[in-house]
Amino acid sequence: MKTLEVRVWLATCVVLTLSFAVAGAQDEELRLFFSVDMEGVVGVVTADQLGPDGFEYQKAREWMTGELLAAIEAARQEGVTEIVVADSHGNGENLLIDRLPEDVLVVRSWPRPLGMMQGIDSTFDAAVFLGYHAGTSNPDGVRAHTFSSTRLADVRLNGKSVPEGGVNAAIAGHFGVPVIMVSGDDATVEQIRSVIGDIEGAVVKWHFSFHSAKTMTPAASYELIGETIKKALRRLDDFEPFVVSTPVTLDVRFKNYRPSQILAYLPIVERTDSHSIRYVGIDMVDVSKFLQFMNGYNAGLEP
Repeated sequence: MKTLEVRVWLATCVVLTLSFAVAGAQDEELRLFFSVDMEGVVGVVTADQLGPDGFEYQKAREWMTGELLAAIEAARQEGVTEIVVADSHGNGENLLIDRLPEDVLVVRSWPRPLGMMQGIDSTFDAAVFLGYHAGTSNPDGVRAHTFSSTRLADVRLNGKSVPEGGVNAAIAGHFGVPVIMVSGDDATVEQIRSVIGDIEGAVVKWHFSFHSAKTMTPAASYELIGETIKKALRRLDDFEPFVVSTPVTLDVRFKNYRPSQILAYLPIVERTDSHSIRYVGIDMVDVSKFLQFMNGYNAGLEP
């Protein structure tokens, strides 16, 4: 074979190899799970935005959906191919789903065994928390609470106090999925990072008190969230799943007296003091199911 022909042949091989590599990269699936709450959404500060009876609830639904849309668009630009979203606030029917891309799947309403993480499994590459808030034991943060603002005073996993983001990150970690980003107020981002590690954070408001904050405008929060999603996905290999050791000891302290007393009638529950109970679960899925039972059961459930 002549020298020129050899060079042409080699060049052709290189081009074909690169073409196959690019095609393979384009065909690779990148799955992203979103858990979306509302207390941490831009502009949200009181019950006026948080439920159907609030005069700004419909506006807050738009802001919540806008933040998610910004995150989805940014994720698509970074190569994410599949997205599942868990609507995880209040009645679980907050997101304006008719505004979402048609290939996005949405988990709505309750009850569901994995709570705010329903829909996640080991096929996802990463999880993102949008609109999250600080935990009930945190003295700072807008609407700081853990799962119930009226009932729970503390939630601990293996002796460590955790916010909702900590419990939910541990559920993701059970499936080997890392949390890579959180959005909310400044206290939220700081607390969740302190529990699960140095993830990306989008601070869209700064707390003054339980019911007051300095907040971005919605448009500014959308831009920030999009930029932060991109930063997180570009360093995807830097994140590790948040895994708690098993069996998992769950300690819950109630604000009132009777829940701990009644729950202790169950042989699987230990009453550790007048307001507190302990449950030891096989793993985080087991713990999540217990939490859903604890927070969701009442004798008058219908249908």
